[in-house]
Amino acid sequence: MHVTKTNPTPHDEAFKKLLQTFFKEFIELFFPELDQVLDHGQTRFLMQELLVDIVGEEARKLDLLLETRYKALDAFVLVHFEPQSYKEADFHERMYIYFSRLFERHRKEHRLIIPIAIFTSDDSKNEPDTLAMTIAEHDILHFRFLKVELRNKNWRTFVDSTNPVAAALLAKMGYNQKERREMRLTYLRMLLRLRHQWDEARLALIMSVADLYFQPSKEEDEAIFREIRSHDPEEGEKIMELMPAWKKWGMEEGIEIGFEKGKVEGKAEERHSIIRKLLDKGFSPEEVAETIEVPVDEVRKLIKQQ
Repeated sequence: MHVTKTNPTPHDEAFKKLLQTFFKEFIELFFPELDQVLDHGQTRFLMQELLVDIVGEEARKLDLLLETRYKALDAFVLVHFEPQSYKEADFHERMYIYFSRLFERHRKEHRLIIPIAIFTSDDSKNEPDTLAMTIAEHDILHFRFLKVELRNKNWRTFVDSTNPVAAALLAKMGYNQKERREMRLTYLRMLLRLRHQWDEARLALIMSVADLYFQPSKEEDEAIFREIRSHDPEEGEKIMELMPAWKKWGMEEGIEIGFEKGKVEGKAEERHSIIRKLLDKGFSPEEVAETIEVPVDEVRKLIKQQ
């Protein structure tokens, strides 16, 4: 059998880390009815499973597979997540094949399998979520998976949200160019609310995912910061503390934005604490370096010191 290696995209990998960290918050945000029946206190992530797609003659790994307790059945169930960042005509068929393989392997110990697909592509709209087979008036098969199409979500719905997943994915939701600036400002204010709820490592993860989906120019963010500072200097200072890119621009360009250079370059111990937390969560040295904008050699040096 010919085996095709499938390399995950950076977006899919980032999404996977987001789901691993904020599974409960993801379900709460997009599937509130499901959130009510799952016992999140008994959730554990399973080893990646290699499933052989006989139809496509490919060997693929499930993106994310976890076990959690379903209250109504008083039993443990499997939840299969599949982030999809590009168009794939037969994706719904692949979801069925995965479901079938999981059912075949786990039907004795798990009475329910919940497949969920998350479409992050800009052109994903009304993606097929069913696979059916019928003859005459008889239904042979009707398979359907849960799905989230981010582009079909209106970002304004989440303006007042304190959910970290909403902040991380806001830029992937539906907005037009006229709303771009307002959406960015909303995201920054969401970060201010979230910083009281989550530690530095989780905030760094939220911001790194958001940065994958929204990459403003230096001029865009500088203009937004000046607007914030003119209306509320205290809010501007707090946002500045959260934005490593702005700090870097402030250092390199000598822009006066209300912070001393020492504050930007200092706090090595605090930076090392964040690095350690990200490493503990499974980030590679390269991912840590990119997330908090430090040299990868600094990360590797810290690893050797542990």
